[in-house]
Amino acid sequence: MNKLIISLLTLCSLNACSQEHNKNEQLLAVSNNIINNTILLNNQKTIVPLLNLEERTIASVSLNFTYHTIFDSLLNKYTRTTSFSSDTYKNDTTLSNLEDGLKFFNTVIISIPSTEVRNPRNLDLILSLSKSKQVIVALFGDISALPILDSLSSPIIWTEQNTPISATVIPQAIFGGIGLHKTLTGNVSPKYTEGSGFATNCTRLKYTVPEDVGINFNNLKEIDNIANEAIRERAAPGMVVLVAKDGKVIFNKAYGDHTYSTENPERVTDIFDLASLTKTTATTPTIMRLVEEQKLNLDTSIGTYIPKARTSPANNIQVREAMLHQAGFIPYIPFHNNVQKGDYSIDSIPAYPTKVADHYYVKKNYFEDVMWPKMLNSPIKTRGTYVYSDISMYVMKEIAERVSGIPLDKYVQENFYKPLGMQTAGFLPRDRFSKDQIVPTEKDTYFRKTLLQGYVHDQGAALAGGVSGHAGLFASANDVAIIYQMLLNKGSYGGKQYFKPQTVDMFTAKQSNISRRGLGFDRWDPDQSKKYPSETASPQTYGHTGYTGTCVWVDPSRGLVYVFLSNRVYPSVSDKLSTLKVRGRIQDVINKAIDNQMREVLTK
Repeated sequence: MNKLIISLLTLCSLNACSQEHNKNEQLLAVSNNIINNTILLNNQKTIVPLLNLEERTIASVSLNFTYHTIFDSLLNKYTRTTSFSSDTYKNDTTLSNLEDGLKFFNTVIISIPSTEVRNPRNLDLILSLSKSKQVIVALFGDISALPILDSLSSPIIWTEQNTPISATVIPQAIFGGIGLHKTLTGNVSPKYTEGSGFATNCTRLKYTVPEDVGINFNNLKEIDNIANEAIRERAAPGMVVLVAKDGKVIFNKAYGDHTYSTENPERVTDIFDLASLTKTTATTPTIMRLVEEQKLNLDTSIGTYIPKARTSPANNIQVREAMLHQAGFIPYIPFHNNVQKGDYSIDSIPAYPTKVADHYYVKKNYFEDVMWPKMLNSPIKTRGTYVYSDISMYVMKEIAERVSGIPLDKYVQENFYKPLGMQTAGFLPRDRFSKDQIVPTEKDTYFRKTLLQGYVHDQGAALAGGVSGHAGLFASANDVAIIYQMLLNKGSYGGKQYFKPQTVDMFTAKQSNISRRGLGFDRWDPDQSKKYPSETASPQTYGHTGYTGTCVWVDPSRGLVYVFLSNRVYPSVSDKLSTLKVRGRIQDVINKAIDNQMREVLTK
């Protein structure tokens, strides 16, 4: 059993990677036992679960805790956490140098086994840090060590178990992925008496196994077969699949490699070009917020918000029409085909500041002077009918920025991604991450003449500087799951209400009389012959797909968030992901597993 647990947890989560159903049930029983006997103390100020992540700089300090790697990997599923270890300072008399290294952090999570609490170095560090920083102590082992911390007023989470499993439970309790309710059953010290302890609620995603929501892992095995078929047929070199059910991530697995060379295996933490998921993961949430704040009216004309539009065909088009793709805009404009020799440079100089790719810069104000006028003056031919158009979301970005006074990339970071704990999500990932963390997309042989890795695949978004309303967003599967779980929660996540429930309902519900669309969101298609987004998807399903081989679908009727990320455009554009129906077939496997579980519950 211990060998099983350790091999599983070195993958940094309790995901059902290769375990059988009975082993998962055993693992779940162990985990639940730990949860049911873990006690939270000193939480009078309701520090735990942690709130306001955007205001926190968090460090994790291991004081000779054996399972700190597992512990830190779980912390990092919730927000960026920097790891420190006393092992680095084992020859020092004190831990002053370690404390100095924590000067830029306002929140410190300390993991410590009970055997180390009596070490004066460790105790001095804990007490010293608690004077100037928010400290949370995760104490593993014998309860007899607890009285030594009587003078500490910071929260303490104590579990008797000092195991790999307990190292996954406590981080989730700290962030609200797991709720606690146990109290002390006897007196431990004058401070920690019988009945001491605080209860908490689940407010964020939990990372667990399918059996935690009653699903047999064997019913999800077909996902492996479909993913491997897709790779074998060269529909994509690799992919990541994530399934969250009832607020619990029950499946998160990476398949294949970054490329067909098999030199860089896919990881669940990899960052993908989300393509058109940008529309619903960046632009639409921004519009939702502005509408909710009554700064933007969906039934007002585009010209009201964009002065340049007032002398263009777009002037009288309503914002709502753009959000529904009924404005009459043409689907797209191939701007890259019109780039002239003098429009770009291989070097970054003041006249060519906008980076499109490595060694490719376009001239200053190229978007404003060339692209934007061409979009605004494009013919309106199909107004009142459904024609999917990227131009709609170029327009919505400009409206959002004009109304908010904040660039879209900065707005979503400050209002959504940072507070939600989304570490990888954002535009221009090469400014924040190393190249090997980002999955390459196309070997561009016709425009930028280079491998695109960390630069948006969409040509128009690239020429606009990498930040656009229809494309340009990058993220990991976990980050995508977080924001869509917030939507599934009717706007609530991590103890914060991002939207009113009625706002989420309005944007995600069917809002058109002539198409399946919501406001910004794509939806289940009532035409059963299309089987979109999958054969078994419910009428409540909403989300979006992306050109690079991505999708996210939320099914409220099943409590489901399904994320699929791939780079199907590598090394060049291929339709096999669609012709093989990879995304929809995987969704059907998930839906059927959930439905089987629901039927079993009803028949009991």
